[in-house]
Amino acid sequence: MTDRPDATYTPADKPTMYFIGVTTGKSSIMRVFPAWADHLELGDVQIRGMDFRQHDEPAWYREAVSFIKQDPLSIGALVTTHKLDLVKACRDIFDHFGPYATQLGEASSISKRDDGLWGHAKDPITAGLSLEAIIDDDYWQRTGGELLLFGAGGSSLATTMYLMEKTDRRLWPRRIVVTNRSESRLEEMKEIHARINAGIPVEYHLCPNPGQNDAVLAGMRPASVVVNATGLGKDAPGSPITEAGAWPPDSIAWDFNYRGDLVFMDQARAQQAAKRIRIEDGWVYFIHGWTRVIAEVFHIDIPTSGPKFDKLADIAAEVTGRKGN
Repeated sequence: MTDRPDATYTPADKPTMYFIGVTTGKSSIMRVFPAWADHLELGDVQIRGMDFRQHDEPAWYREAVSFIKQDPLSIGALVTTHKLDLVKACRDIFDHFGPYATQLGEASSISKRDDGLWGHAKDPITAGLSLEAIIDDDYWQRTGGELLLFGAGGSSLATTMYLMEKTDRRLWPRRIVVTNRSESRLEEMKEIHARINAGIPVEYHLCPNPGQNDAVLAGMRPASVVVNATGLGKDAPGSPITEAGAWPPDSIAWDFNYRGDLVFMDQARAQQAAKRIRIEDGWVYFIHGWTRVIAEVFHIDIPTSGPKFDKLADIAAEVTGRKGN
């Protein structure tokens, strides 16, 4: 067993929301949350980080979730990176799961209600809202583009679920391609897709090294959306591809990360002019992801668009000094 994570479980002295991640102290949410809490009139509340290694010991996840459940003023958490592992380790500690959490076997939101501890998977909603902010409704039909996801974790599952739930085939990409370094994640994704996919062609590639991802990238059609859903560049250094990776022309490079080294985005920029690549980071995903979970944890309504949502995005941009928002 690995050493216990550097996390303290001191009873909260005010309503406290937690961020269960890898490098939570570096996240913009630590500066954004207080400003949002003030704007949303949440009162005297706080956020605390809980850092775990990727695929950490089940015992450590159980300790953290049990603490949140038992401590009166610990009211919930957002979970990133550990969404799948946490549910596997703590399924019996939760009293209820939302439908997406049940279907995906993951939880990005931990919250409390009168009937106990709830786990929700908000990523299908977040991924959909974020993708809609990047492409228009007829993008796939108009361009013939495909979707390539590097990584088969929770965010990738959520993105594919969002697309597969669309009943209008004109809103489907021509093909979805997923790569991952371990076969187990691919197999889990295949099982879920077998239950929900209404007909989108999907390919799964086991790619333990970046050079193999390069080969998959080279086979994508023009105007494809290419996503770094691995966490590389934020939770760990590097990128899922090498500098030699050849981007499809007129493609969109979308990194689910918004902070870190973001090597994946640098690689796209190197070919941006020649290949006419549009580059998007994970900022919109960050805004939607956090506002959906905050709404669940504090039992408040936060719209997903319109002036009130835009105000929260503006506050986050102002607090972090982010330009162009």
